[in-house]
Order: sequence, then structure tokens, then C-alpha cells
Amino acid sequence: MAVHLTPAELADEMELERRELIAQCQAMSVPIFNGRIDKTLYLASLRAFEGSEKQHITAA
Repeated sequence: MAVHLTPAELADEMELERRELIAQCQAMSVPIFNGRIDKTLYLASLRAFEGSEKQHITAA
């Protein structure tokens, strides 16, 4: 199982458009280094980002 994927490869796995995935990476400060994204870091950041959004919504 590969851990460092191109944006297109990771977008295919996540069932997203490539541009949408790149925008998410930028919003979550996930680096794209040498044209590759660390899948583990992306997934961990996505979970944390979604969790913080839920906390923000319930606190309001």
C-alpha cells in the first residue's frame, strides 16, 4: 500500500475531484511535497478538521 500519492491518485481513492482535494489540503495545511501527498497525514488532518467543525457547530 502506497502512502505518498499524487493528488490525482488520492482524489480517486477519496472519490473527489483533484482540484477539490488540493483545496482541502491547502485549507488543512497538508503539504504537497514533490507532487505527492502523505495519505496518512491527509486522513488524520481530515478527521481533526471535521471534528473541530462539529465542535464549533455544537458550541454555537
